[in-house]
Amino acid sequence: MLAALPLMIIPFILYNLAMLGILGGGGVASLGTVISSLQMLSGAVWTMTLGDVIIVVSLVFLFVEILKASRNGRGSLINHMLSMLVFIAYLVEFLLVRDAATQIFFILMTITFVDVIGGFAVAIRSAGRDVSIGL
Repeated sequence: MLAALPLMIIPFILYNLAMLGILGGGGVASLGTVISSLQMLSGAVWTMTLGDVIIVVSLVFLFVEILKASRNGRGSLINHMLSMLVFIAYLVEFLLVRDAATQIFFILMTITFVDVIGGFAVAIRSAGRDVSIGL
């Protein structure tokens, strides 16, 4: 049953923890906290913020979710339904919570939408291959 849990809820929780000030203390401003900084050969400085890390983690989870969508079974349908509920939670929070109206949260919501649509598309495609019509 734990395999049916959508992983896209983890970035949702991380963002909300940052919004509450638990991940760095400054509320939404903590998403701009520089996590790493790297001097490039060109002389430019590349920085990665906490918000960027959450987006990268979300993209990794999107990859895993698409892989999970390719398997068939009882948990697959539950995973699709829960993924849709997570997307609805993102959408409701984006529309109703002031601190969720940021570019980072919108990108996370878009990644979750791609997870929902991609999951359904992959599941339908793989289910079509499992159907054999015998004459």
